[in-house]
Amino acid sequence: MFKALFSKLTIIDKYILKRYLATFFIMLLLFIPIGITLDVSEKINRILENNVPFINVAEYYLDFIIYFANLLFPIFLFLSIIWFTSKLANNTEIVAILSSGISFQRFLRPYIVGATIVSLLALLMGFFLVPKASEGFKTFRYTYLTGGGKEEMRKTNDVFRQISDSEFIYASNLNIENNTAYNFVLEKFDKEKLIYKITASSIEYNEKQKNYTLMNYTKRTVGELDDKLESEMSKSMKFNFEIEDLTPVVYIAETLMPNELDKFIEKERKRGSSNINTYLVVKYRKYTIPISAFILTIIAVAVSSMKRRGGMGINLAIGIGVAFSYVFLDKIFGTMAEKSDFSPFIAVWIPNIVFGILAYYLLKNAKR
Repeated sequence: MFKALFSKLTIIDKYILKRYLATFFIMLLLFIPIGITLDVSEKINRILENNVPFINVAEYYLDFIIYFANLLFPIFLFLSIIWFTSKLANNTEIVAILSSGISFQRFLRPYIVGATIVSLLALLMGFFLVPKASEGFKTFRYTYLTGGGKEEMRKTNDVFRQISDSEFIYASNLNIENNTAYNFVLEKFDKEKLIYKITASSIEYNEKQKNYTLMNYTKRTVGELDDKLESEMSKSMKFNFEIEDLTPVVYIAETLMPNELDKFIEKERKRGSSNINTYLVVKYRKYTIPISAFILTIIAVAVSSMKRRGGMGINLAIGIGVAFSYVFLDKIFGTMAEKSDFSPFIAVWIPNIVFGILAYYLLKNAKR
């Protein structure tokens, strides 16, 4: 496909495409060291206080590069296109190209090819590289840099899970260090009818025996005429859930491949997880970010292809404003979906829809 596509490109197309890709990757290479420098200056005290091994720090900043390149992808792409297209306009190269009889739509072809390459790269990164980088990046921050450390990695208060089609568990608080949950409740239903209910003041997971010890154990079995009640000070039992299921890592969705993420979401949906919208936002963003490459490319070309009296500075100012507006809108609606009943699918697509309309409007005016 790419071979056939490249064979149709003219010398001018290849010239623009080369500038498109080169400027984008140079922009990444310029800004990433700046980001690392700022992060090091902010985190160095915590790293030294915790005596973090150098190899762990090196791995963290490798993950940092991938994580933030993906996160700030729209800004890097937009600014790079604004930069080199403004230079073409200031050197009157665009006027010469359009004066030769090439339509504005035909002028966009190498930009669209470049956007296709970059979007495929972003898609592959989002599917395969970013999940692993997210896991290393977030784990390092929670382990060595965050105030609450590992305890903040998990939701440990008022944990409610559906562990099967008919069983529900609840724990008011969980201590991760000793794998102990408090005020434990397990309820089993037959449709809407309660079959039995198990309660315990605490439940501890035994790593060697692969079972749980319940303190102040009570089981109430519901009968037709009378309930059966049994209780023990301490009782060992096996359940069909693991301690990891009871205390999921808060950023687990970001660390999963697409097929793993789908299975995880379905599993959490059956358990009645309250974080489903957060997981869905992560899933849908894997697809919306690559699509944004095309929208932002059209906007950037439309904004910067005209020679302005203020020169490149005006175009860059407009570009920075538009790029940060896109990221801001994406963040606002993403947070809204995570914290409310707002549809995650609609929330993650709104920035692309809004800026897609803007791209169409600017493209129509640019053609004129």
